[in-house]
Amino acid sequence: MIIVKKPGHLIFKKFKFRCSLGKNGISDKKKEGDGITPRGTFKLTKLFYREDKIKNIRAKIKKVKIKKNMGWCDDPKSKFYNKLVKLPSKFSHEKLYRKDNIYNIVIVLDYNLNPIIKNKGSAIFIHVAKKNYKTTQGCLGLKQNDLIKLISIIKKNQKIKII
Repeated sequence: MIIVKKPGHLIFKKFKFRCSLGKNGISDKKKEGDGITPRGTFKLTKLFYREDKIKNIRAKIKKVKIKKNMGWCDDPKSKFYNKLVKLPSKFSHEKLYRKDNIYNIVIVLDYNLNPIIKNKGSAIFIHVAKKNYKTTQGCLGLKQNDLIKLISIIKKNQKIKII
């Protein structure tokens, strides 16, 4: 089990990585757009990555190469809310192919996926941290090298507990 706790540490086996959290902390009262990282235990479902930025990625969870037309819907008005979408989209979304490198590697947590509840929060990922571990909109951010190390040792159906 991977453990994440304030003020921003991810612990797995013998490793302890600094991580960024949502700008409004951790809570079990997550809503769309509130900047909160959801508290709970979640499965790591898929790994998306930029093949042009990350070479020879080793992982035991399902890997998907990020393409320029990939996004993740964060619009509660859409039937594709909290799902991978093809761009362009008329609904609000996160672009997965970004210039700022934070989505070079993205691990999707199974938060609000089964069933999907509108406005409960979407696009909860583990991704590359911004400079100086700047807070996120609700995701977890790790230094890219730490994230590469983590994905090389996690197993399929690995769980993460955010407390």
